[in-house]
Amino acid sequence: MKKNLQALLFVLFSVTSFSQTTDSANRLITDTTYFNKDTINQNRNFTKNKISYSFSAKEYPYNTKRVTLVAAGNIAGYGGAMAALYKTWYSHYPQTHFHTFDDNREWKQMDKFGHTYSAYIESYGSMEMWRWAGLPRKQRIIIGGMSGAAYQTIIEVLDGFSAQWGWSWGDFGANVVGSSVLVSQELAWNEQRIRYKFSFHRKNYGNEQLNQRANTIYGNSTLERMLKDYNGQTYWLSANLKSFLPQSNLPAWLNIAAGYGAEGMFGARANLAQDEHGNVILDRRDIKRYRQFYIAPDIDLSKIRTKSKLVRLAFGVLNSFKFPAPSLEFSNHNLKLNWVHF
Repeated sequence: MKKNLQALLFVLFSVTSFSQTTDSANRLITDTTYFNKDTINQNRNFTKNKISYSFSAKEYPYNTKRVTLVAAGNIAGYGGAMAALYKTWYSHYPQTHFHTFDDNREWKQMDKFGHTYSAYIESYGSMEMWRWAGLPRKQRIIIGGMSGAAYQTIIEVLDGFSAQWGWSWGDFGANVVGSSVLVSQELAWNEQRIRYKFSFHRKNYGNEQLNQRANTIYGNSTLERMLKDYNGQTYWLSANLKSFLPQSNLPAWLNIAAGYGAEGMFGARANLAQDEHGNVILDRRDIKRYRQFYIAPDIDLSKIRTKSKLVRLAFGVLNSFKFPAPSLEFSNHNLKLNWVHF
């Protein structure tokens, strides 16, 4: 359920943020009325070889009504989501005193990458809403940029009072890392040169016992599998090459991405499961659990020029996901090529 909420938040924030970003993000750099001083100075570095276009987001003037609207939307929206989460989930499980638990060795740390990704996406969306409201640059970066970690931490607190879970320092650290990835880039470069992305493919385990186990712990629907099945997930750091090599002739939209995944997991720490009476109901310790590392080309959709708000909105949502492409995989001491990775 917690993962469902995280996914809902990042989709909502992605849609909202990109629908509010620049109408002039791709205008000529000479139209300086749309950029603050920091952005103008930064973009001048990209014109040495007569690169005409800037992809920086529009700078909005401070607007009291918009600030109030964004603040109220954050409080009402997230407060309502937390209240609904507590009523529909946590209230049905026993509560106890605040406590911690160590889950850092579970799921080959795929859940930690999920926390980092969720915090990053939520922070990005929140920061862009504050940009639309006209908040000064450093304020919107710090307040909006750390929102993801704050949102996720509230969920960790609820876990801390639940008898079946607990506060996880690993989860908290992952949340902070996700927000920090966004904040540090905005402060240093005034843009996201390296984006956190996600990809998923639904797996058929080719075995009735394993498919039944996957249905039990990961769910039946594709949405549930996307949120819960760590065997089918990949998390990526996607770097825009043109941002780091502004004088090159590389396409502005071309990225190179490094990915992380894991395979062979049918339990948190081992492929061994017991029922409430201690009876073994699954013992597949013969299946090896291993990590996967990838490198692949990617596309930064924010670098593609368009005048259509609807297309920009679609690009904003899709830019949270890794573009399907061939990948080079290193896993289980082997190197192989995947013709299409998603």
